[in-house]
Amino acid sequence: MRRGARLGVDVGSVRIGVAASDVEGSLAFPLRTLDARADWLDGLGAAIEDYAPIEIVVGLPVSLDGRENAAAIRARAAVDSITSRFPRVRVRLVDERFTTTQAQGQLRASGVSSRKGRSVVDQVAASIMLQGALDTERATGEPPGTLANG
Repeated sequence: MRRGARLGVDVGSVRIGVAASDVEGSLAFPLRTLDARADWLDGLGAAIEDYAPIEIVVGLPVSLDGRENAAAIRARAAVDSITSRFPRVRVRLVDERFTTTQAQGQLRASGVSSRKGRSVVDQVAASIMLQGALDTERATGEPPGTLANG
């Protein structure tokens, strides 16, 4: 397992969830929600400054049949924006099917109303996706997903 913090990014049309991991790469946690309609790269840049990640893991939402839809196109566009603005940070794309559904379920189980949960569901989804990536790397010894740059 590579040592170093990672950031997880869940790209939506309205909100972008950001999660982080500890430097050991064992635990992911929700960090912040950014407005996808504003300059969200500034908020991501602040997280990069705070955590100095060895990489950013971006969720690629593919459909059940493996095809990419509008959400996947948005995620790929976000990766392009991230790599342009922060060229020295590695970016990986990983499958993130069902993370938002899982996040909504976790929030409901915690007693958070769907109305209140809207502001945090994307960062919880990002932490679920990032935790999956960390677990995969721990199990296989290989970085997860596909390297988008570097």
